Amino acid sequence: MNIIDYIKGKVIVSSQAMPDEPLYKEECMFAMMQSVVNGGASALRVAGTRDVKIAKKHFDVPVIGLTKPEKLPENWKEVVYITPTLKEVKDLIEAGADIVAFDGTSRKRPGGCTLGDIISEIHRAGKLAMADISTLEEGINCDKLCADILSTTLAGYTLESGKPTNGPDYELLKKLKKITNKPVILEGRIWEPFEVIKAFELGAHSVVIGSAITRPQLITKRFVNSTL
Repeated sequence: MNIIDYIKGKVIVSSQAMPDEPLYKEECMFAMMQSVVNGGASALRVAGTRDVKIAKKHFDVPVIGLTKPEKLPENWKEVVYITPTLKEVKDLIEAGADIVAFDGTSRKRPGGCTLGDIISEIHRAGKLAMADISTLEEGINCDKLCADILSTTLAGYTLESGKPTNGPDYELLKKLKKITNKPVILEGRIWEPFEVIKAFELGAHSVVIGSAITRPQLITKRFVNSTL
């Protein structure tokens, strides 16, 4: 199966929870993944080797693996925390991830490794490298470094990208499509079906949806806040 072709024009669901959240329990994460796959998710984006193994064992869809710290640092907008080092890359590959997602910004990485090192290690294992970027310049750089997929995941969540847009960052999507030749995935602040339709109309290869599907506390908060 050519994974990049398989996910073209389809919805990917980010099935994640932080360790301090009720849904982080293994049985809950499995149920979450099963629910979204039953609903038609073409691939899963999951955090940590435990959940990569769950996804690979039970579901016949591509698995995007990444790592995050158990608790985000207070200065999370300033630091690399998504699959930051070669160790995390190797752990995800060993767990069975088909695609390894990593911070594709130009910020300094812990341990002294470079973006080139990260991408080379992923390719050495025969896996696909997915760069989570926040700006056009970062996307161009990751394209030059031979990342297989570019994703707008970090747009609005780094100091370099400024404040988040009101909704998905369509402008970044359009610029990346115009200047690079890589598949571009739209991810971040997608809450409504019409936003997915617009993303594909603008040339998104795939769309990743997370909180709007798999974070009940945030879904509930939106409704509660609408009454205030």
